[in-house]
Amino acid sequence: MGAMDQAEPEVLSEITGDLARLHGEYYGQGPTRGRSYMVDDTLISILEGGFTTVEETLIAGGKSDAVHDVRRSFQSAMESRFRAVVEKATGRRVVAYMSQIHTAPDLAVELFVLESGNGGPDARHQVDFTNGRGGT
Repeated sequence: MGAMDQAEPEVLSEITGDLARLHGEYYGQGPTRGRSYMVDDTLISILEGGFTTVEETLIAGGKSDAVHDVRRSFQSAMESRFRAVVEKATGRRVVAYMSQIHTAPDLAVELFVLESGNGGPDARHQVDFTNGRGGT
């Protein structure tokens, strides 16, 4: 039984808080709100607020692409730290990590795909797209 089986709300809260702390520590300003959801082997954290004054100035000046570029570079550099937060809290290996920001409203989405909890793929929501029709 993994950590998520034992205390899911507490574990999700821990993950949200730790991801927000990483943002705050490395940007100098963290999100103002956050929440995390676990669906099967997918964990999604949504962090609201947290753009720095420089980023807000760039966004207001029509330079949101520059903010996106810097944030993508930051997320790439921080990937191992973000993965470690989720792996420690869930007791499961992260097999994929993706990150995206949105400027209006100010949101960051951290998405983690975890190693299957039962030793194999969880097929409850699996769709086979190999037949060219998008169905099973």
